[in-house]
Amino acid sequence: MRKIAAVLCLFALTAVSAMASAVPGSFSDVVNKASDGVVNISTTKMVTRQVMPFMNDDLFRYFFGGNMPGGRGQGGESPRQYKTSALGSGFVIDKSGYIVTNNHVIDGADEIIIKFKNDKEFKAEIVGADPLTDLALLKIDPKGADITPIALGDINKSEIGDWVVAIGNPLGLGGTVTAGIISAKGRVLGDGPYDNFVQTDASINPGNSGGPLLNMNGEVIGVNTAIIQSAQGLGFAVPVNMLSDILPKLKKGKVSRGWLGVTLQPLDENLAKTFGLPDTEGVLVADVIEGDPAARGGMTAGDVILAVDGVKVADSRALIKIIGSKAPEETVKITVFRDGKKMDVNVKLGERPTDSSYSQGGSGDGGDRPISVTQLSGEDAARLGVKSGVVVTGVNEDTSAFNAGLRSGDVIVWFNKKNIESPNQFYSMLDKVKKGDVIGLKVVSQNGSRFVAFNKE
Repeated sequence: MRKIAAVLCLFALTAVSAMASAVPGSFSDVVNKASDGVVNISTTKMVTRQVMPFMNDDLFRYFFGGNMPGGRGQGGESPRQYKTSALGSGFVIDKSGYIVTNNHVIDGADEIIIKFKNDKEFKAEIVGADPLTDLALLKIDPKGADITPIALGDINKSEIGDWVVAIGNPLGLGGTVTAGIISAKGRVLGDGPYDNFVQTDASINPGNSGGPLLNMNGEVIGVNTAIIQSAQGLGFAVPVNMLSDILPKLKKGKVSRGWLGVTLQPLDENLAKTFGLPDTEGVLVADVIEGDPAARGGMTAGDVILAVDGVKVADSRALIKIIGSKAPEETVKITVFRDGKKMDVNVKLGERPTDSSYSQGGSGDGGDRPISVTQLSGEDAARLGVKSGVVVTGVNEDTSAFNAGLRSGDVIVWFNKKNIESPNQFYSMLDKVKKGDVIGLKVVSQNGSRFVAFNKE
């Protein structure tokens, strides 16, 4: 009995020892190794308060006259300029002064100030930015700066449940350290075509954006990017491998990606049967944008894309990733299923627009576009009493457009007082509007006509 008791005691001590080694007694080693390389970022920019584009519309003037804020009679003719400021985080990646942060931290900034742990400040310039992954590369003059770079790790070597540390500038409180675990990998939040977030329960707040998510070796495994305001314990980071992939392009000043110019739709069992496919692998081409590479290469609506250059395509995200990894002007062999048989189509790729609102990766419910539309039929136009327009097929619920009341089924007849004739025209106009500027839409539905206005995000 004594031997059994001794064995059980030894087993219990071993289990406790293993648990103690799994749970760190302190994160100070990670903090001491990496904190000198974490910086606070403050930006300022001049913003023009835009006059609402429909204030002079006859219908609005009939109901409101010149008494609406920003309208005639209240100084609306002269838009005002004012200075705004924002805070974020970043981290140094080499001795030459390169600093990584989020694109949304520095987007549109007129001045960027980097502040180190020792309170020394330096002006930074934007070297390259990529809105589609929300990553940006800055540079400072390293003279006089005590630079301690942080090494980049590999997210593929980290497992769900591993401990992580976030360091940043939440709410302007520089050098804040929080800890947690990797809650999930490969999260898709619906914000863009390259969503592939690392989820963590380490506390992340406004101002943490652009700061590093670190493993227990003090290596960067993610760039803290997003939070969900209505939730607790949910933070998201761009995986460091995505940064490593595009870093050479960021240093050259531009991230270029291949572009097909198609609208995509996932395959379900019924669609697969309709097209004579044995399974749901592949992506259905719902529409081909006239004049874009796919159309020039001979692709048509109804094609099912099975592979690109011999690499199988499981779904629309896989296709977007493959095409995005190709260079503009590169010719690719796309294997499609059409009219009951496989065939190859050679397409010379274009360059993907940098604006994430104009995306080839759409699906039937709006996909990666915040607003997706289709052509209004002549029959529906006659029924609604309009000459032309586009039908809204999807609106991202996390956007200002949705909050302003735009819904699926609405018919958009004009965009900033210009008549809309086609989806291509709508997307082109949407793409040209600057972030933060007002978009005014005239919308018609079975309940009558109305106006919808929102700021582009």
